[in-house]
Amino acid sequence: MPPQLKRRAKARAAQQGISLSEYLRRLIAQDLGPPDISILFDLCDSGEPTNIARDKDKMLGEAVWEEHLRKTGRRGPRKRG
Repeated sequence: MPPQLKRRAKARAAQQGISLSEYLRRLIAQDLGPPDISILFDLCDSGEPTNIARDKDKMLGEAVWEEHLRKTGRRGPRKRG
């Protein structure tokens, strides 16, 4: 960053009572807009919808069973479709 621009940015940050780093973070956040939080939760539109409130016990049981099979090297019974 050119020295004159850096001095001006520091002065603007000081007027706002924040550090230059915080000033720059705010400018970048303002320019880019809010983050896409779907990345954090791995949200998608594909697959069968789930009802976690209703099915949590079944889902946890399946997850624990799969982990047990993975750790013991066993195979579970074939699922019938």
